[in-house]
Amino acid sequence: MLPWSFSEESATEKHMAQLQHNMWIVNAKEAVLSIITGGGKWVEITVPAVPLYQHLLLTAEKKFWRCVESGEPPRLFGVDPPRPRVERVRIVDMAGSNSWAEFEALYRNTRQAHLEHERAKTELKSLLPEDAKEAFGHGVRARRSRSGAVSFELLEMEGGHAPVQ
Repeated sequence: MLPWSFSEESATEKHMAQLQHNMWIVNAKEAVLSIITGGGKWVEITVPAVPLYQHLLLTAEKKFWRCVESGEPPRLFGVDPPRPRVERVRIVDMAGSNSWAEFEALYRNTRQAHLEHERAKTELKSLLPEDAKEAFGHGVRARRSRSGAVSFELLEMEGGHAPVQ
């Protein structure tokens, strides 16, 4: 998984069904998800068994397998099947839309600030020492997660000078 988009929550969510199925098969109480991110960092996530989830998953698997054997298309539980993708063929002039004009102006007016914001985050990350879990100064705090991702937050400024901790 790429280091800048890695999160333990999304990794766990992505692999939850497989982990729960495997725990049910071997009657395990927990499983360990082991991931090496694109940045070469190893992450270990322990996931507990959830019996209700396992029961519902097994029920869905049995229903799906019956569809495979019978040739009947599977049906989602209480959900419409996804719609087929529509080929995009039109070019539309939005000049008559006031909403389009409003958000176009907002996009245009904030574009440069967004680019500067992203550059500032990149530069701040490069200044953060590799062994630092957290760094702060001049009203900004940077925190490095266990996976190595860096997040920023603004600190309250007291009298416009020193941050209040």
